[in-house]
Amino acid sequence: MDDLADHWPLPDAPELRDQVASAYADPARGYHDTAHLATVLERLAELERAGVAYDRLPVLLAAWFHDAVYDGERDAEERSAAWAEDALRGLVSDAVVAEVARLVRLTETHEPADDDVNGCALSDADLSILAAPGGAYAAYTDAVRTEYAHLDDATFRRGRAQVLQGLATKPRLFHTGYARDQWEGPARANVERELVALGA
Repeated sequence: MDDLADHWPLPDAPELRDQVASAYADPARGYHDTAHLATVLERLAELERAGVAYDRLPVLLAAWFHDAVYDGERDAEERSAAWAEDALRGLVSDAVVAEVARLVRLTETHEPADDDVNGCALSDADLSILAAPGGAYAAYTDAVRTEYAHLDDATFRRGRAQVLQGLATKPRLFHTGYARDQWEGPARANVERELVALGA
């Protein structure tokens, strides 16, 4: 949590930071845990260093809240956005609250408009795991399986294949120039390999 604390953009609200970090630290989580949050924050910093422009405050807050609620249900992004709206009101401007909530909801589809610089940055950082090297990608898929331990193998494989096929058919996985250059090729290769392994 100490490393995560360095990326929290509201120094006057450490209690909220710790509440959100504790949600990610729930031992029932597999992939969507504090390591995932740290990776998204690191990738946002990488995009910034590469010259990708975005509004730092709402994007960082959206990164913190984007999986704050995660229990495998379909409306987790909506509930995460609602938490952000409630928790951030009075800490930041109403415009920032609205932008954070919008960005959190966007992570359900990862389909920002081309001119949505904040959405493009957050979406790319969130999906950057798809471009991970072999060992890290294998750890990611193992962690995803852990989150769906309540499903039998056949059901999980079918659902996972549907998710990957949806990604594979997108015209592009990443939206910023840097992410397309650095991550698009490795990500597509990983997705295709996993689909083959699933027999899809």
